[in-house]
Amino acid sequence: MARIGLLGGSFNPAHRGHRRISLEAMRALGLDEVWWLVSPGNPLKHGSKDMAPFEARLGSATTMARRAPIRASDFEAREGTRFTIDTVRGLKQRYPNDRFIWLLGSDTLPNFHKWRDYRGLARQVPIAVIRRPGYDSAAHAARAMGWLRRFVHPSSQARYWTEWSAPAIIFLRLPPDPTSATAIRAQDPSWYRRSPPLAAHCGRGHAPVRQESP
Repeated sequence: MARIGLLGGSFNPAHRGHRRISLEAMRALGLDEVWWLVSPGNPLKHGSKDMAPFEARLGSATTMARRAPIRASDFEAREGTRFTIDTVRGLKQRYPNDRFIWLLGSDTLPNFHKWRDYRGLARQVPIAVIRRPGYDSAAHAARAMGWLRRFVHPSSQARYWTEWSAPAIIFLRLPPDPTSATAIRAQDPSWYRRSPPLAAHCGRGHAPVRQESP
């Protein structure tokens, strides 16, 4: 059984903040790996005019994950899943012997109730909330927390998450990282035009995880 953290997102682009919070979450939760699930198209960001091509975003994630137990994955693109709940169900079906926990930024929690069947998703996997600067109050006051609050576990029990039954949520007390993809794009809107071709990053388009990619 592998203990795997799942971090989904656009990775537009992937940056040191993604890497840092992933490694911190690994230590706090006792994870074997973190998988970055690069979204081919976030339904909540439909129509975004500054979204780089999927290949560039996957390439930036693969580069940022190098020399760490982090795997950049094109699972959603290959499986055709558009919503997180379908992605998680697909991963659990493909890797029935592994245990997964969803890593959710506190800046995302205020909109979690807008996700497709967010309660169903919470029943599929435990959720670990990672601090983002300035979002502590909004995260705890999130609409979804009206239901999730009864399933909160103390941060001191983080390493025992595989023993919990979902729904289960924990707020990790990790050092916040201020790095922002939005700020990076503001400074360099054409970052993806200077990104090396995808093939240079990961050959067949996805990094291996044990025998195959997630």
